[in-house]
Amino acid sequence: MVTETELRKLLDKEKITVYCGYEPSGKIHFGHALAVQKLMDFQKLGARVIVLLADLHAYLNDKGTLEEIRRVAEYNKHCFIALGLDPKRTEFLLGSDFQLKPKFMMDVLRMATGITLLRAHRSMAEIARHLKDPDVAQVLYPLMQAVDIAHLNVDVAVGGIDQRKVHMVAREKLPALGYQKPVCVHMPLLHGLDGAAKMSSSKGNFIAIDDEPSVVKKKVTKAFCPPKQTKDNPIIEYVEHVVLPALGKLEVSRQAKYGGPLEVEDAAKLRKLYSSGELHPTDLKAAVAEELVRVLEPVRRYFEEHPDAKLTQPSSVL
Repeated sequence: MVTETELRKLLDKEKITVYCGYEPSGKIHFGHALAVQKLMDFQKLGARVIVLLADLHAYLNDKGTLEEIRRVAEYNKHCFIALGLDPKRTEFLLGSDFQLKPKFMMDVLRMATGITLLRAHRSMAEIARHLKDPDVAQVLYPLMQAVDIAHLNVDVAVGGIDQRKVHMVAREKLPALGYQKPVCVHMPLLHGLDGAAKMSSSKGNFIAIDDEPSVVKKKVTKAFCPPKQTKDNPIIEYVEHVVLPALGKLEVSRQAKYGGPLEVEDAAKLRKLYSSGELHPTDLKAAVAEELVRVLEPVRRYFEEHPDAKLTQPSSVL
């Protein structure tokens, strides 16, 4: 986080506002769920939480028509509630609710005079869809995101580590415009099922939180999980960042000839067992698949109770 000292001072205040912005560009997966869990942690501390469903940002990043993007945004909102965000204590906003107002756009222009093209482009390195042939939208995107923080009167910005460069633009440039410098909390990026550096709906290398149990198991079975390799291993990461925080332990069922049942309660032990070869990829995958199905049970129940909330129509955004 940037910085811990600043965050501790904020937590002494009676009320703080915490936000996270999401591009409504597809299915919600475990990568999103990490940030949602952090928002829930802040809610437990009494913070006001804003979830920005950034429709204009998604449009600038070539994620579909505004109509498609807003339909996905409504579905995403239900996903976040299904994951545990309290709808009575969470404000869900579309970017277009306030980003088209004259004062917002004037602040974007003011910020544009104080940042280089290179800095703006570099801040989009982990986010942009068209890195090889960038368009002007990729310069506007980080400026708008920084001004979002100001106009939402945010104390804390939560996001993946891929948002760090954009958040640093906000911390450096907003004070010159008369706004406070936000504290920024960054979550790790989970590797995709194929071992790619980032789980992404656009790459198809993800487990959606509303996937059926059979789909979850099939995806985990096929996932990249080299024997004895713990670094950049998506299955190991899903245990550390999803299963253990939610369930407190990973239960591995094995026949006696393969070592018998195994219980893992911390990531360090898991890495030791796996790197030594004591835990085989097949046994690990089978256990993780079962546990992920358990973790996602509340989401399945939510969508059974709200069938109209599911995204069932085809979309070019996905």
